Amino acid sequence: MGANSSSISELPENEYLKKLAGAEPISENDPFWNQLLSFSFTTPTNSADLKLLEEATISVCKSLVEKNPRTGNLGSLIKVFLSRTKELKISAECQNHLFIWQAHNALFIICCLLKVFISRMSEEELQLHFTYEEKAPGSYGTECEDLIEELLCCLIQLIVEIPLLDITYSISLEAVTTLIVFLSCQLFHKEILRESIIHKYLMHGRCVPYTSRLVKTLLYNFIRQERSPPPGTHVFQQQTDGGGLLYGIASGVATGLWTVFTLGGVGSKASPQLERCSPLANQSLLLLLVLANLTDAPDTPNPYRQAIMSFKNTQDSTAFSSSNPHAFQINFNSLYTALCEQQKSDQATLLLYTLLHQNSNVRTYVLARTDIENLVLPILEILYHVEERNSHHVYMALIILLILTEDDGFNRSIHEVILKNITWYAERVLTEISLGSLLILVVIRTIQYNMTRTRDKYLHTNCLAALANMSAQFRSLHQYAAQRIISLFSLLSKKHNKVLEQATQSLRGSMGSTDSPLPDYAQDLNVIEEVIRMMLEIINSCLTNSLHHNPNLVYALLYKRDLFEQFRTHPSFQDIMQNIDLVISFFSSRLEQAGAELSVERVLEIIKQGAQGAVALPKDRLRKFPELKFKYVEEEQPEEFFIPYVWSLVYNSAVALYWNPHDIQLFTMDSG
Repeated sequence: MGANSSSISELPENEYLKKLAGAEPISENDPFWNQLLSFSFTTPTNSADLKLLEEATISVCKSLVEKNPRTGNLGSLIKVFLSRTKELKISAECQNHLFIWQAHNALFIICCLLKVFISRMSEEELQLHFTYEEKAPGSYGTECEDLIEELLCCLIQLIVEIPLLDITYSISLEAVTTLIVFLSCQLFHKEILRESIIHKYLMHGRCVPYTSRLVKTLLYNFIRQERSPPPGTHVFQQQTDGGGLLYGIASGVATGLWTVFTLGGVGSKASPQLERCSPLANQSLLLLLVLANLTDAPDTPNPYRQAIMSFKNTQDSTAFSSSNPHAFQINFNSLYTALCEQQKSDQATLLLYTLLHQNSNVRTYVLARTDIENLVLPILEILYHVEERNSHHVYMALIILLILTEDDGFNRSIHEVILKNITWYAERVLTEISLGSLLILVVIRTIQYNMTRTRDKYLHTNCLAALANMSAQFRSLHQYAAQRIISLFSLLSKKHNKVLEQATQSLRGSMGSTDSPLPDYAQDLNVIEEVIRMMLEIINSCLTNSLHHNPNLVYALLYKRDLFEQFRTHPSFQDIMQNIDLVISFFSSRLEQAGAELSVERVLEIIKQGAQGAVALPKDRLRKFPELKFKYVEEEQPEEFFIPYVWSLVYNSAVALYWNPHDIQLFTMDSG
């Protein structure tokens, strides 16, 4: 860190900050602003540095909250910033470091102040603070009531219009962050905000025409993953001629702000983690997710969600629908590449889910890709490392697989993609395996993990639904994948017998006592039998639709044929067991005819002969069942899940903002 704690501790006594938060009104034309805004720093890029900064400046912020109704200094600061952004685009094109530097500093102070204001007051009170003027103590004027809207529009214009250069990177990042801060009032409410003042500004009036450009810019920021420029490249440097008046002012305040605002920046070495990531891409993605999950207004659907639902590929020449004014085009190839590369983060997985679920153009494009393994493998890694991921991330990854498996083309193609040396799969060395078989292995492993750890029925259901969707197209299953399917059935069978035994013993014990209530074994048994039924349907679907493609599954069935004995006469499974019993009987008979002491290779050869050719098992002997097809349906009121989830990502982001955990109302700290 460029500044030590003693320097930070001087901030509450800094004369310029004290004047800003003091009792005297400061005109927007006062030279004071040049002095206040002439400090050099790199924006803090982690919450630890921001926590230090907030703790050092909280007394100043509280003072401004108290004095601003009489001074209107917050409004004056915002007007100073607005006036300096009018020529920001020209300044960027002309490489005017000084102009951009001071505009950035103004926005950074505004953002820090807003964060404190929003955490300590209602939106109505915040709105009043934007209207206070210096005319008279405690008075405010109606002509200034749209200062919030003016600032919001200015921030959006800054994001979409200012070219991204080394010298503009920080102010672009600060604009995105300030919009997140504006929307952060949700963090301080337990209930989902459905009528918010800030939401109204963003969904109506002057901000709405920028909707598609804002969404497109945020997406491109995510796609490009531009790294933060090297420390010092966007900080005002002394000119060879001495730098002029403003540099002299900057030098003059070196004992105050200048020495402090080097947190994580000038003079300090960036960590390898920060060198690899792009704070602008991260913040842009978080803002995009926040905007996409704003609740619809009573009279207006969320325009940002509409834009996300309808954008098209740049190569798509079809006309836009007149019913959606927020549609736009973006390069799908670049988007797909970024999505494949960034799946280690929750927010990138949530974006992928959002696009696959809500944008049919993206879904169609993804399913048509011939390199689908580049997307599926990172998703499988998330599920494989389930114990290291939060439950929301695992759910999103699983639902993405479920959405993909709704497509028969996907289910066929994944068995044609051959992978070599999957190094992250530790249970067994996989030198060569199809993507389809690997997907089955990872999903089954997730089910088994859930059975022994979390016991979440929702996760079970979605895992089995994905397997069921794929089952009719199982092709050339790897022997290990076939073994794991039967092993899972074996595990379920043992669990079924154990619960059945417990229920029987409990019933016997209860006959002599009426004091204690019985455990609800019937419900447990019902759940297990539902899962067993689903597993039998998956095996049956594979056998009836692609028996000749899966000798390894038949081999595994024969090897563990005793497992299925107890279910032949069970009323819940009799119908579905008919086909499985027929396959086991048919191939067992063929093997008995071939003699004893058969090698694995010989057994597989006999199975292949029995699955196809003149002596094959006639398909018409297998009973037809309805096709297994499960479609993902979002639950009612999805915002109750997604809004807290998105804000937990914002809260926990390493390069985002610091909020006092005691102030947060939307979620508990251990649930994020």
